[in-house]
Amino acid sequence: MFKNKHILIALLVAPILSILAYVGTDLALSEKPHAAKEGQEYKLVSKSNCRYTSGLCDMANGEFKVQFRSEALSSSDLTLSLKSKFALDGVKVSLVDSEDQTAPPINMNAIDSSNLNWNVVLPAPKSDQSWLRVAIQADGTVYYGDTQTAFVTYETLFTEDHKAQ
Repeated sequence: MFKNKHILIALLVAPILSILAYVGTDLALSEKPHAAKEGQEYKLVSKSNCRYTSGLCDMANGEFKVQFRSEALSSSDLTLSLKSKFALDGVKVSLVDSEDQTAPPINMNAIDSSNLNWNVVLPAPKSDQSWLRVAIQADGTVYYGDTQTAFVTYETLFTEDHKAQ
């Protein structure tokens, strides 16, 4: 098999050509990152911690990142706080029971003058399948997103063991 020089050259060249084709296709077809433009709207992506009972939910679009924290959850109220690395002009949230429902947005309140920390008291979600919808304005740009509310309950294995005792 290795006596034929054509097969030997093909075995050496094929992997190199496949890597060059992969890199070339990526360069030609991938979207180039760009800075957020004033007046535009950008979707926030929910990170994986939003799907679990972590008490935290990170949402991001490029370098723009915010973190929601469930501060208190009772049978009637949910207190949420938001932390951002960028000063925000305003934050609106709404809580709905299903993805196709709509609800009027509620303004979050800035905790300090830096506009990096915000909080709000919402009605408690009816289930883990409820949705939190978010609209954030920063430097004339609007960021929006939604996530399910499983994260508002903070539970760990330690919490379960402590309740059992």
